[in-house]
Amino acid sequence: MSVAEKFEQIKQQIIEACLRVKRNPEEVNVIGVTKYVSTERAIEALEAGIINLGENRDDGLLQKWEVLKDKPIWHYIGSLQTRKVKNIINKVEYIHSLDRISLAEEINKRAGHKIKCLVQVNVSGEESKHGLSPNEALVFIEALRKFENISVEGLMTMAPFTNDEYHIRECFRKLRELRNQVQALDLDYAPCTELSMGMSNDYVIAIEEGATMVRIGTALVGEDD
Repeated sequence: MSVAEKFEQIKQQIIEACLRVKRNPEEVNVIGVTKYVSTERAIEALEAGIINLGENRDDGLLQKWEVLKDKPIWHYIGSLQTRKVKNIINKVEYIHSLDRISLAEEINKRAGHKIKCLVQVNVSGEESKHGLSPNEALVFIEALRKFENISVEGLMTMAPFTNDEYHIRECFRKLRELRNQVQALDLDYAPCTELSMGMSNDYVIAIEEGATMVRIGTALVGEDD
């Protein structure tokens, strides 16, 4: 099945999920995660109408950026080492993994324009995952006030890889509630409208719980052999 055909199926699932919870499907943006595929497959995704592409390594993003430039809206979705910020900072529109002040300082210093950032929250508390605890997130966001090149557009999380739908749903619900707390602070540098949550295995649940960005790789662009 082509990327375009998969995209059509996913868009239909998004519509159905939104109908179940009385949401507007236009509120949901699909990020095609191209980290496991070639530049050619990324081009295919772009041609299929997927304008948001996500990479989780600086070398993967740079390789594709050399060919595609700024045709897609680039999202950096992986954990970002401070020393690698300079490699990608002025090539991306969004960074989904802001989780420490040292990273914020480097982003702010290197950015040639305002960078849309999502604060990564480890809602599940798994040691294998990056991100702030929910209790730390509000204090961290308050501390970002001084960085003029950072706009806190929203929050990001990853649910546990499990078949327990209740546990997955609870994780996404907690992130939505935290997002609402940030919005209630009415911070001009942190509109916090976005919820980046849900991947190939759980994006339908994420949409039902309020996701505005779903990061879909395998189910959309597949994997290279």
